[in-house]
Amino acid sequence: MEKKKEASVLLDGRNPKVPKGCEKGNFVGPTIISDVKPNMQVYTQEIFGPVLGIMKVDTLDDAIKIINNNPYGNGTAIFTGSGAAAKKFQREVDAGQIGVNIPIPVPSPYFSFTGNKNSFVGSTNFYGKEGVKFFTTIKTITAQWFDDDLSSGVQTSFPLNK
Repeated sequence: MEKKKEASVLLDGRNPKVPKGCEKGNFVGPTIISDVKPNMQVYTQEIFGPVLGIMKVDTLDDAIKIINNNPYGNGTAIFTGSGAAAKKFQREVDAGQIGVNIPIPVPSPYFSFTGNKNSFVGSTNFYGKEGVKFFTTIKTITAQWFDDDLSSGVQTSFPLNK
């Protein structure tokens, strides 16, 4: 009988110390789980907390396939010394936030939330570029100048010939 392969909890955050008066809250401390497989709950559910699931694969194509088959598309990261691998990963992976040799970029007011697939609800992002666009009136200006001399006055008709 084959032994069932399980993930390993490298850092267990299930019993964090919480501030006095907050004992009835729902808290999880930093958690790191290695040897994660695509069928495990830690991978198939979207966890919002300081939880890192580490999955090892044989090829870059395997990694991209596993990520793209996940119903969520919040974020992912790749650690590599290859610029070509990083570029392929960025181009082909279906996730809204991608880290290359850094953890996943966390949404901040200057980054828009870019979750994909089931990780995003609604038609616009609530901050970042999309938030700024929501509160901005867009104006298109097309211009052409023939000289810098203001003494020639302002022309208010369409020029026929120059």
